[in-house]
Parts: sequence; structure tokens; C-alpha cells
Amino acid sequence: MVQRRRMLLQAAALGAAICSPAARAQADYPNRPVRLIVPAGPGSAPDVVARLVAERLGALWGRVLIVDNRPGAGGIPGMSALARSTPDGYTLGFVPAAMAVITPLLFRQPQFSLDSDLVPVATLATSPLLLVTPAAGGARTLSEFAKASQAKGGRANFAAPQTGSLPHLAGEMVNRLGRMNLFTVPYPAPPAAVSAVLSGDAELTADGVPGLLPHIRSGRLRALAVTSAQRLPGFEDIPTVAETYPGFEAIGWFSLFAPTGTPDEIVQKVNRDAARVMQTPDLIARLAEMGIYPRTGSTAETGEFVTAQRQVMKRFVAELGLKPQ
Repeated sequence: MVQRRRMLLQAAALGAAICSPAARAQADYPNRPVRLIVPAGPGSAPDVVARLVAERLGALWGRVLIVDNRPGAGGIPGMSALARSTPDGYTLGFVPAAMAVITPLLFRQPQFSLDSDLVPVATLATSPLLLVTPAAGGARTLSEFAKASQAKGGRANFAAPQTGSLPHLAGEMVNRLGRMNLFTVPYPAPPAAVSAVLSGDAELTADGVPGLLPHIRSGRLRALAVTSAQRLPGFEDIPTVAETYPGFEAIGWFSLFAPTGTPDEIVQKVNRDAARVMQTPDLIARLAEMGIYPRTGSTAETGEFVTAQRQVMKRFVAELGLKPQ
């Protein structure tokens, strides 16, 4: 009799837990609009990709995802807002690599911590960079470029697109690895850096595929290397930096994050649904036009990926001697 009463009590407790408001809310998530914080301005590459993903995720859920742009200061306004949000699954963050792994290293007070404030939910895609030089310059490989720049004795320039950005750090590391002795000239944004190379004011810059492809196809710029670990689909003739400097990789990427404390059931659902959305053919084709390639995985794999990327950027920043400002 005692055993039967204990079993009945346990069953009742389980039923109450299943029927609790919190459990029901998680089971039918999302049952209202979801806010998607983007720590970048409207019209920027992260914003464009975020809206493509939000549109398809919203269609899958039958709910609206409201894109909330919070640009400025290395993404700190958006990242700190995400960190302070209620952890109920109704605020997510669409986070580019720079905001997640570079900002905490280069800002003295980033106002958020990946370790305590945020949880990685889903890796969505990667965005490699290209290193380019004027086609008229003669160098066809990184090794040839390194020899040519060394011969100029510090008179060759690296056009750094936006100080502290991923293209800036990637270019600086290649400069260091190749002992190229390039003089770094900062520019406010990638288009200005590209213009400097086109005009002959600089010999090298780094940027994403979309901003460089028209100039490569026109014959004005030559792509020396791609910063991903493997050659890119559709650009197999462009070698990787790692083929010249083994072990090198510097990629942009986009991931979903949530405030710490977000129920795991919701985190897992968002992860699964995001992976499903990222495999739709129309989205794959649209992203390929932007030099962006889907990369998905479990929540555990997402966490491992982010951790590995943090270590890469820590090494870059340490080897370049950069200090937080």
C-alpha cells in the first residue's frame, strides 16, 4: 500500500510538472513574436543575413521575428542589451564573429561576458575573407607578394579596413607571418580600403567576397588567398593562406545566442529549427551570392566552435601586441 501511494504521488507530481505554465509555455514555443537583436546597423551585411534568417525562421514558426538593430562601439549596445534580456527565449541575438570574440579583447569594458551572460544556441554560417592586391602588381601568390613587399623595405602599404575588425587582424597576421614589412594604413570601412588598393595607394587589403568579386572579375584586383581552412566552392583556383602559412584560419561567422538561463528545451528547439532553415536551397543560393556558407551543428558543437574561435582571436591579439582601449 505504501509503495502504491508513493507511485501515485510521483505520478501526480510528474503530471503537475508537465502541466505547469512554464512547461506548457516551452512546449508551444514560440507563442508570440520573438525579438532578434542584431548588434549592427540596418543595411549592413550582418543585418541583411539576419533578416534573411528571421524571415524563414518566422515562416517555420508561424510567428514574427522582430529585428532590433543595436549598432555602435564594437557591437556593445546590442550585446549588452541581449545579455540583460529576460531569459525566456523571446529575445535572441544574431551575433557576428567580431562582436563575440574580438570586442571582448579590444574593449576594456565590453559590458557583457560570453562566459556568464550568454549561451551559444546555433552556428549558422561562415564568411571567409579574400586577400587582394592590384593585378598590375605582378605578384600571383602570397609567397611572391611577400618577396616583393620585403624588397620595398617598408614602403608597401596594407589598407586596414576598420581598425580592430576581423579583416584588419587577418591582414596583420598574414603580414607578420610572411615578414612582409607592410606599413598599416587604417581606413574607416572596407570600401575605402578597397579603393586605396584600386588607386595604388596600398598593395594589400582583406575583405569579404562580395565587396571584392566585381574588381577581381574586372581584372583590376588579384585574389592572392582565402582565409578559410579549405578553398571555397566556386573559387577553387584561389589558394588558402594555410597553403603558404600552415595552420592559418580567420573567418567571419554568424551565430545565434541567448541570455544565460534560457530554458534548454527552447535552446534545443531554436538550434534544430535554425539548422533546418539554413539548409533550404533558396537561402543557400542567396547566401552564396554574398560569400557566406551555411555551417550548422548541435548546441554542444556550437559551443565548441565559439570556444575555438575565441582562442584563435586571443592568439592573434596577443601576437600582434594589441591592447584593450
